[in-house]
Amino acid sequence: MAYDRFVAICHPLHYMVIMKPQFCGLLVLVSWIINILHSWLQSIMVLHLSFCTDLEIPHFFCELNHLVHLACSDTSVSEVVIYTSALLLGCGPLICILYSYFKIVSSICAISSAQGRYKAFSTCASHLSVVSLFYCTSLGVYLSSAVTQNSRSTATASVMYSVVTPMLNPFIYSLRNKDIKSALRRLCERETMKVSVVMRLKTCL
Repeated sequence: MAYDRFVAICHPLHYMVIMKPQFCGLLVLVSWIINILHSWLQSIMVLHLSFCTDLEIPHFFCELNHLVHLACSDTSVSEVVIYTSALLLGCGPLICILYSYFKIVSSICAISSAQGRYKAFSTCASHLSVVSLFYCTSLGVYLSSAVTQNSRSTATASVMYSVVTPMLNPFIYSLRNKDIKSALRRLCERETMKVSVVMRLKTCL
């Protein structure tokens, strides 16, 4: 999404040439492959750990750092891999996102009209809000777990990046679509008419 915004604002005349369906599919495929390889690496690490009996994970899903802390065997290698992958897969894309938005802000500041600047900023605001929510909570969970083991706060933060952020994506990006907006407007008008008809019937009775 950051690259899409970068191309749309910094190279608007080349947008259709750069963001072809094949290229978008390649971006999705690369992200899937990276996630699959990362999950495979995590599974291999967990399989090499030994656990005691009657364990309870203070979480709503099997978070990897919680599993590692409950292991009875040596977890030093697993912890190094966890934090290294968190830095690579978290900070790497974050640096690319920040660089793309640095270029975007530079291009927006060069726009002469205030309306054009507002339109460009509003295009990026939704993506920035989701990115900020995701990165602040996810990096906070993995980096703070090395210092403290407050399972309640960790579980709350994990809900934010694993449940809330994916739920927000369809709302934030689809509500910018004119068709979605018009459909919601028609639905609201229809419901308002139903309520008014019911109220009139009640007054007549």
